[in-house]
Amino acid sequence: MVVSGGMDSTTMLYEYARRIALAVTFNYGSNHNAREIECARYNCDRLGIELIVVDLPFIGQLFESSLLSGADAIPEGDYDDDNMRSTVVPFRNGIMLSIAAGLAESRGLKRLMIANHGGDHAIYPDCRPGFIEAMSRAISEGTYEHLFISAPYTDITKADIARHGAALGIDYSHTYSCYKGGEKHCGRCGTCTERRQAFIDAGIPDPTQYEE
Repeated sequence: MVVSGGMDSTTMLYEYARRIALAVTFNYGSNHNAREIECARYNCDRLGIELIVVDLPFIGQLFESSLLSGADAIPEGDYDDDNMRSTVVPFRNGIMLSIAAGLAESRGLKRLMIANHGGDHAIYPDCRPGFIEAMSRAISEGTYEHLFISAPYTDITKADIARHGAALGIDYSHTYSCYKGGEKHCGRCGTCTERRQAFIDAGIPDPTQYEE
């Protein structure tokens, strides 16, 4: 499973823990990478799931995205296409899923998991159903064992995920979302706004520490 350390992948990690043989996360130079990896490691350790951290320095060095350009470059406001487009890291999920496919085939595994969800579709091209389906076909064609992608959260919202995670007893204080990457969530960027709203819509307490 590809794990970021955020709410969505952490929820999937707990839901499918008994079936997950290996988790992988990526250090690619984003503002919040260190905080995310810390959370991914905490939750994988808690569940007894092996976590591999793969360094991808070329992304931070060569790709253009505000997510790679420091906290001040991150837009504040709503989580929508116009506001969040600058945070897109080009083909990030394609690169990560390709590496995950190589790891899975090397380990004799048959399935990859990723926690894209319905709220991402308008903003991130490599989170949309069409991309996931096409990437799954490509991975199947490119592997001896015809590996495939499972993305069970594709058609649900972040509030659905939060509600589901609460039912599983997940402590969301050990997840991280803020694109600015500070010690606390800034509370102002699009991902913080989306996170706040997910807890409100789900009707559950928000354990996040915000700067404001």
